[in-house]
Amino acid sequence: MVSRIDQDHQRFRGIVKGRIRKDLRKFLQRGEMIGQEGGRYVSIPIHDIDIPTFRYGDNSAGVGSGEGEAGDGVPQDGQGDNQGGTEQGQHIMEVDVSLDELADILGEELELPRIEPKGKHRITTVKDRYTGIRRVGPNTLRHFKRTYREALRRQIALGIYDPDDPIIVPIRRDMRYRSWNEVKAPQSNAVIVYMMDVSGSMGSDQKEIVRLEAFWIDAWLRRNYEGIESRYIVHDVSAAEVDRDTFFHLREDGGTRISSAYKLCSELLDQNYDPNDWNIYLFHFSDGDNSSEMDNRECVEVLKSRLLEAANLFGYCQVASAYGSGNFINVLHEHFDGEEGDDRLITSRVNTREDILDSIKTFFSPGK
Repeated sequence: MVSRIDQDHQRFRGIVKGRIRKDLRKFLQRGEMIGQEGGRYVSIPIHDIDIPTFRYGDNSAGVGSGEGEAGDGVPQDGQGDNQGGTEQGQHIMEVDVSLDELADILGEELELPRIEPKGKHRITTVKDRYTGIRRVGPNTLRHFKRTYREALRRQIALGIYDPDDPIIVPIRRDMRYRSWNEVKAPQSNAVIVYMMDVSGSMGSDQKEIVRLEAFWIDAWLRRNYEGIESRYIVHDVSAAEVDRDTFFHLREDGGTRISSAYKLCSELLDQNYDPNDWNIYLFHFSDGDNSSEMDNRECVEVLKSRLLEAANLFGYCQVASAYGSGNFINVLHEHFDGEEGDDRLITSRVNTREDILDSIKTFFSPGK
């Protein structure tokens, strides 16, 4: 039977979820929310929700008592030139919401289908998990506390326990041992490779958009898979693998050769991720500026011959920049749209933070 307080808590969580769903597009744009991420929870500021509180004392009106005469002013402890404000404050409360809950809200709001993993293989690890106690076993698994308890219980029952001389001597039938089962646990069954152009035309605003979209991509994919690995590649005219923090904060200068990232990504997959065992998600963020038509053709060749064969999904997100040509998305449409195209390659355009929600829906609506 659910207690009254549990019902109230569930109702409150429902109100919070409703508020998040209503303001989802706004939350998607909040970079500071990601900064408040702790483990698997995110702190989200919720406006206009009051937490019920107890108020003690008599609420009825009455005559004041104490020193002072009628008409005396109220004593003031503080000093200052500024007057106190008269506007009512806005009620803001931070609530901790799990990333799974956020992902569910995202999926419901965007009407995203659950992802069907590719292939039949899943990487698992076999672990020994202690699940109980038994009467036989090796000495290395002896449970000393349970053994002591059994010996004490036996001596008390036989009337031979002396509290003034509490010597407990276990015998064979008192011995208790830990028992275990082999448990197959998923270790990792999906990998996300993020690639980003960090040339001079990709400024801090563009990187913040990438950071926000990558956060929500992570949240949705982790809700669909029990294990995720994330890898990060940055490129200008050459590419390198970096850690997550470097990926979102590095800024380079100079030109762009997109094929360098695609080739490095292919090498990373070849060395670490067999497509028969892994569900592979690749995302590339760029302003669409590339060094030459020759490199455009090289990118198309790498996609056709290597990356798309391995991936569940290749998402190309073109972020608007005042300095980029924005042409690369047209190159992809030219070679991959139509009857001969590959539906694993999906493109989106993000001009402002408000477009992030639509971009995510574009990528995951097919349910790949």
